[in-house]
Amino acid sequence: MNSYAVFLRGINVGGINIRMAELGDALASAGFEGVGTLLASGNVVLASGDEPDAVKRKVEKCLRDAFGYDAWVVVLTAQRLAELVAACPYPEDNKEMHTYITLSSDTARLDELDAAGAALDSAEQKRLGPEALAWLAPVGGTLDSPFSKISAKAKFKSSTTTRNLRTLVKVRDAAAALAP
Repeated sequence: MNSYAVFLRGINVGGINIRMAELGDALASAGFEGVGTLLASGNVVLASGDEPDAVKRKVEKCLRDAFGYDAWVVVLTAQRLAELVAACPYPEDNKEMHTYITLSSDTARLDELDAAGAALDSAEQKRLGPEALAWLAPVGGTLDSPFSKISAKAKFKSSTTTRNLRTLVKVRDAAAALAP
């Protein structure tokens, strides 16, 4: 049995509202064990004997069937999430900047996003691996930051999702608690 962190894209924004208790129940009914939701924003920990790609397909199907929306998720093992959090060179937060990590299920799309961000004069970012890119945004200006505007483009919607580092630390800790 493996411990996973699952990150849902685009729930509880834009009209797709899912109660975390209902999300947990749906995933448990789909056969996942130890299901836990965190922070009401599409962060889930669960256990499964399946490999990550199979977990992704099974979760997306469950969400489509249970909630009727075109679900996209990024799935990481608990160990991989811990490695990515440890590799982030930026602080969890300070008074001036927030640290974000964009996670992706498609390396080519993240490569494209990484290159677009690197072309910005103001972007401070660091590739953490084939599935993750860390970046900074000013406090109070995240959505207006040039990198955020690029990452919000429709072509990245089905394969990327972004979380602040504080959230990823909480999910990492919850996923580690599930590990055998």
